[in-house]
Amino acid sequence: MSTTILSPLPMEGGFSPNTYSGKSPGSGQGPPYSPNVPVSEQARRKHIAIAILSSVLAFIMLIVVAFHGYIAWTLAYPYVAPLTSNPMEAKNLNYTEFAIPSMSGKTTVNGWYIPAPSEIASARTIVFSHGYGANREEPWVPMYDLAGLLHALNYNIVMFDYGYASPTNKKPATGGFEESQQLLSSIQYAREMGADEIIVWGFSMGAGTALQTALQTDLINAMILDSMFLPDPDTLFHNVTQLVNLPRYPSLPLLQTLLPLWTGTSFDQIPAEQVKQTSFSIPVYLIHGTADKKAPVAIAEAIAEVQSNPLSKTWIVEDGHHEMLYRLHPKEYIQRAAKFLSQVHYQSAVASAT
Repeated sequence: MSTTILSPLPMEGGFSPNTYSGKSPGSGQGPPYSPNVPVSEQARRKHIAIAILSSVLAFIMLIVVAFHGYIAWTLAYPYVAPLTSNPMEAKNLNYTEFAIPSMSGKTTVNGWYIPAPSEIASARTIVFSHGYGANREEPWVPMYDLAGLLHALNYNIVMFDYGYASPTNKKPATGGFEESQQLLSSIQYAREMGADEIIVWGFSMGAGTALQTALQTDLINAMILDSMFLPDPDTLFHNVTQLVNLPRYPSLPLLQTLLPLWTGTSFDQIPAEQVKQTSFSIPVYLIHGTADKKAPVAIAEAIAEVQSNPLSKTWIVEDGHHEMLYRLHPKEYIQRAAKFLSQVHYQSAVASAT
């Protein structure tokens, strides 16, 4: 009797242990999917790489934002050296101290009032408007020298600190927004002290602030604007890049976003374009240097171009640097300023008589 041994047949649609080759039947793609099979080592490494890359990018973005936040903070709170003297010590000028609220009531203005030397009280007052990063002394101008010369011309003088320079009531710099309110209160103080002819003599951002203030009051009879700096996004970025080389994008948008967090003021609140287009009714004397790297001379020239008062003047100083114009030509500087002041005084006297 013979015995026939039959070989087992594979199940239909399946596989047998003898025919399994490590690939899914009919697919050629490997073993069949099973939810119990763990993620492959390759996929796991890919997920880890993506997570690490995302973390690095997030860290870099955080560093970039923090760096620009620090720049914004330093712009809002510039270092200002403390006062080193006073009018009596520097020029033997009698003075009184004052502390008054700004016109907005949000800040306090500290300053000095220097009366004219004449026995009969003078009705003419110069209000100095110092620049960014300086205080009322502003030594590189130099302010005490100008105060002494103007005192000899029988002017009362007001010297005060903007909020960012205040030794006791420090506030952030706002590009002229709140500073104009501080200047307004100083002008009002001069008026209360008996002045009926008030000239604002501004330097750098103090000159730009004077222009912003002139939009808000008719108490100013004339302005002398030395190295006028008017804050706007372009001039801000230009000055930042003088200190650190930054790309315009994303640096400028970041600074525009972050700066208001410290100052409470956006560029939209600073009337830079309005200032540039305004023909002021009062005499404006613009003094600017061609080598000014902080405030482009073209802006001063554009403002001068739209002025219509017959006494308005412009002196463009060849090779003059920012706020160093008095030092470059001290005698001519004083002669020009004194002539302008005498013309303003005559104009004011004629206006009062009529």
